[in-house]
Amino acid sequence: MKSTKWYLNELKKRPASFWEKRGESFAIDYFNKISKNVPAYRDYLKKNESNLTILKSINDFRKIPVINKDNYLKKFQYEKLFIDGNFIDKHWVISSTSGSSGEPYYFPRTDEQDLQYALTAELYLITNFQIQKKKTLYINAFAMGVWIGGLFTYQAIKHVVYNGKYKLSIVNPGINKVEILKAIKKLGPYFDQVIIGGYPPFVKDLIDYGIENGIKWKKQSYKFIFSAEGFSEDFRDYIVTKTGLKNPYLDTLNHYGTVDIGTMSYETPISILVRRLAIKNRKLYVSLFGDVHKLPTLTQYIPEHFYFEELNHRLICTAKSGIPLIRYDLKDNGGVYTFDKINSIFKENNIDLISEARKSGILSTVWKIPFVYLYERSDMSITFYGANIYPESIRKVLEKNKYRKYFTGKCSLEIKYSEKQNQILSIHIELKKKIIINKETEKNISQSILEILVSENSEYRNNYEQLGKRSIPILFFWSHGHDEYFASNGKHKWVKK
Repeated sequence: MKSTKWYLNELKKRPASFWEKRGESFAIDYFNKISKNVPAYRDYLKKNESNLTILKSINDFRKIPVINKDNYLKKFQYEKLFIDGNFIDKHWVISSTSGSSGEPYYFPRTDEQDLQYALTAELYLITNFQIQKKKTLYINAFAMGVWIGGLFTYQAIKHVVYNGKYKLSIVNPGINKVEILKAIKKLGPYFDQVIIGGYPPFVKDLIDYGIENGIKWKKQSYKFIFSAEGFSEDFRDYIVTKTGLKNPYLDTLNHYGTVDIGTMSYETPISILVRRLAIKNRKLYVSLFGDVHKLPTLTQYIPEHFYFEELNHRLICTAKSGIPLIRYDLKDNGGVYTFDKINSIFKENNIDLISEARKSGILSTVWKIPFVYLYERSDMSITFYGANIYPESIRKVLEKNKYRKYFTGKCSLEIKYSEKQNQILSIHIELKKKIIINKETEKNISQSILEILVSENSEYRNNYEQLGKRSIPILFFWSHGHDEYFASNGKHKWVKK
């Protein structure tokens, strides 16, 4: 793997075509290796009548059958999924899926994956957060344990720390808000800046909890790193406002990662700028993401580490993970753009993207690597009379200024049934601490949610026109941290099934 110094140098000057060709070479070479050395993959190719064993072009690569959990990972004996069928004689760090859709699946992680994430982290810690110039404390507020977020982050940042070039320290309180605030109070004053990494809803809770407990967020320099789920630009603005961040493009970022593969990409200043400009310009938005109401997360990635493809609006990825994965269906809805294509879409809409980057003070951070965008996971919705309902619509309402003083922004969607077995669209909403709302506020929030569903979701709108009152959501308001729906034990469940 090339050094961080090499990437920082080449990312500043190389054209988009340079990175695209390196990505294609990686995909071809990795297939040629894995198709020979992984017993399960050899068998899979034979069963799918694929005669391709040595690839010479990226067009050949695109003919390779796609794999997923059901047709590959769960079909073959576990040890046969590894290089040379060797699982036992290796040393791994193993993470697990949450098991929310069934039995958990275990994904071993290689040292190379840790180094890849460390490289990714070092790139944004330097570019966004200037750790080469500032004494920095990283507070790892991701859940520790068998899940990938906390431990993977700790190992990556530890690699960066051990390089010895930066005045960088890490503390790992996990999702314990009390311990995080203790670290902020006791350790924060010794550093020029404090970076907090965590799941978006948890970090928002932490900020509000900090205000209640005397933390003056605007008195010190804080930065925020998110992972595991998307969020709106209203959410980002809330974080910026409450903590006094100077620059939303440089002071916040979100990762795209999975337990299957690890951290694959992240928001760069230019990707955040693209998204914020698109929100303000409907024609541009449609040109980029189509005529859909769901706001995608937009990130950039290094294609020689993670080779993304778009297939029928689904994201397919090839990567060196503990279980080697070739053309793996991530089950995420989204797409891929080259840097040049994004630039040309802006030109077609009479906007100079580079000029906008210069105005925003982020021109020096612009890298011409590809973009990948994704909507909420394909399983992050409920089906109500055939209409797919997404939490994002409800979150948009909860994050409006007039409702922020009542609600944390968290909700959970659930389908219940009446005595006659008719579906009931149930929306569970978390109240802020010590908040009790009156009937008028309940009525207002219910009307706002109905309006956004009708305006944004054509499937729901059709139901509303046909079913009338039967399609109106029933809202349930729960106290902060309620055990059944809003327990603070890691990633929040936006959908209850």
